Amino acid sequence: MRNRIFAVLAIAILAGGGLAYGTYNMMNNQPVKTVTVPTQPVVVAAADISLGSELKKEDLTVANFPAGQVPEGAFARVQDVVGRGVISPLVKNEVVIPAKLASKEAGAGLPPVIPEGMRAISVRVNEVIGVAGYVLPGTRVDVLATANPTSNQQDITTKLILSNVQVVTAGTRIEQDQEKGKPMQVTVVTLLVYPDQAERLALASTEGKIQLALRNPLDQSAPETPGVKPAILLGAVKAPVTKTASASGPRKAVAGPVTQAAPAAAPLPTVEIIRGDKRTAEVIR
Repeated sequence: MRNRIFAVLAIAILAGGGLAYGTYNMMNNQPVKTVTVPTQPVVVAAADISLGSELKKEDLTVANFPAGQVPEGAFARVQDVVGRGVISPLVKNEVVIPAKLASKEAGAGLPPVIPEGMRAISVRVNEVIGVAGYVLPGTRVDVLATANPTSNQQDITTKLILSNVQVVTAGTRIEQDQEKGKPMQVTVVTLLVYPDQAERLALASTEGKIQLALRNPLDQSAPETPGVKPAILLGAVKAPVTKTASASGPRKAVAGPVTQAAPAAAPLPTVEIIRGDKRTAEVIR
């Protein structure tokens, strides 16, 4: 009986092994079918390319993309983009498209980066005016001007003249350091403004002093302020009444009449009376 069981098991093992071996050989002998996906050449960045750079041959390479999945306007030949300026930074292996480049006639550097209708104007700064080196390319600032319209010292006024202005360059740099937000000491910053704003900024920097105030890039409010004079600053004159901006809109300043502060009333004389452990104050009228 035991021999029969062993014989049956041996036959089953041999049959299973033979079947597995035959299946393995059959699968290996079948021809392998390869599927070829059509591709097309696309120009991509060979390394990170900074804003304002002029594209060179070594900055670019060609990669094969599946046909039909190439971004619209992508270039197929490196020679089609060599010499053009970069108006938006490129990262390694990013597809080069016309929206990232200046026109062939515009050249490279800062000029192609300036949007149509706007101007780039530079102002001299120091460590204080430049907000301790945190005014970097891409940040946004408010510009305050301090000037005296007359020869009277009491007429010196500090006023917010420009709001939410973009910093284009800090020194000669168009981009921030690799360490984002790292302070960078410079002597000149370039701001992106409209022509009428350029006039105000030029006059303020010539006739008085300017100060930059760094702002949150997500804050799109445009506050209107009446300005401040020494008398208001020191409390000799009441400041104009202002309204605080609501969450749904910018803050607006409402100018009120400037009046002389009323003198405070003199306190009435009082006498302290002590009765046991109680103390009371009586006013003498």
